[in-house]
Amino acid sequence: MIDIKALRENPEPARQSQIARGADPALVDEILAADALRRKTLTEFEQKRAEQKEISRSIGKAAKEDREAILTQAQELAKEVKELEARATEAGAKADELARRIPNVIVDGVPTGGEDAYVVLRHEGTPREFDFEPQDHLALAEGLKAIDMKRGAKVSGSRFYYLSGIGARLELALLTMALDQGLKYGFTPLTTPTLVTPEIMGGTGFLNEHSDEIYYLPADDLYLTGTSEVALAGYHKDEILELNGEPARYLGWSTCYRREAGSAGKDTRGIIRVHQFNKVEMFSFCPVEEAEAEHARFLAWEEEMLQKMELPYRVIDTAAGDLGTSAARKFDCEAWLPTQNRWMEVTSTSNCTTFQARRLNIRERVDGDTRIVATLNGTLATTRWLVAFLENHQNEDGSVNVPVALRPYLGGVEKLEPTA
Repeated sequence: MIDIKALRENPEPARQSQIARGADPALVDEILAADALRRKTLTEFEQKRAEQKEISRSIGKAAKEDREAILTQAQELAKEVKELEARATEAGAKADELARRIPNVIVDGVPTGGEDAYVVLRHEGTPREFDFEPQDHLALAEGLKAIDMKRGAKVSGSRFYYLSGIGARLELALLTMALDQGLKYGFTPLTTPTLVTPEIMGGTGFLNEHSDEIYYLPADDLYLTGTSEVALAGYHKDEILELNGEPARYLGWSTCYRREAGSAGKDTRGIIRVHQFNKVEMFSFCPVEEAEAEHARFLAWEEEMLQKMELPYRVIDTAAGDLGTSAARKFDCEAWLPTQNRWMEVTSTSNCTTFQARRLNIRERVDGDTRIVATLNGTLATTRWLVAFLENHQNEDGSVNVPVALRPYLGGVEKLEPTA
């Protein structure tokens, strides 16, 4: 949720953010009007309640002949107070509902526009020139007996799969390498719940126009998480942290679930766009002054992982209209996909400023007072990376070279050989 006080003092950044996102700036004025009504009705309620209390206190001191009139006045005031309280409550609920509808205010420098208006910040590495016709990741994986899509579909339906043999080992190796890197940079590892309450899912900003992407269990009133960011954000709900100027960093390892609603026909072959995958996610509770620098660190750590995997990639600054509700800025790293001759997203890192923490009431203690913290998230490794790994490191005979940094996690194996 955005800072209503800041919005009241200067609504223009929020209006411009809405325009950059391709959203309606009039929502800002609706929020301000609802906030003004809330404050007006609350003041009227408090004034009338104070008057009622004063009259009530005077009953015992009044002369006997005046008490009945004062008692009648007190009863009338009590009725007015009750009505004003109801109005104030209704106005407050309306103001909160509107405030929760507006996405986070973007930070300076975010590109304006929709999905295709991103800005490429830089390219790292050079896409490989093949002297043979490269196979796609699924053909390679089937040759290695690493992925079984047919049995996944038989058991669970389309876009489910088994990682088998070296495929299962590869995923564990990749995620463990990410875990070790996170430990090096002071992250506390957490295996997170994958079912969360509506309060936590909504608090992180995921119950919005894209909520059809989320699996919901109505019998339990719980949501399956599409990223451990959700559970990590909720970890310190309603708590006051002692950050002392330093970020508190967590590394979530979890299975993730996404319905992929509206993606019919997109990347249906293999494991690029599936309903279930595993991921190691960085998360930071951070002093607001440190958020921009922490965001740069998250991006650098994602790039470090990609460089360990020896993958060519590019970094993009995501346009405002393609940002999630909670993000004030997001950088994506996209690895080269040789068989599709395109870039494929493999990591993203978002600075959510105080948006999520305000909804979840997460504060830090500073100079004897408390204030809302900033939250940031970023992907350190996920199952989808196997797609780029297989395609970029393949050989003509269907074998796949293992990057040097990954070899210790596979018992020193340097090359994956197809199985007859």
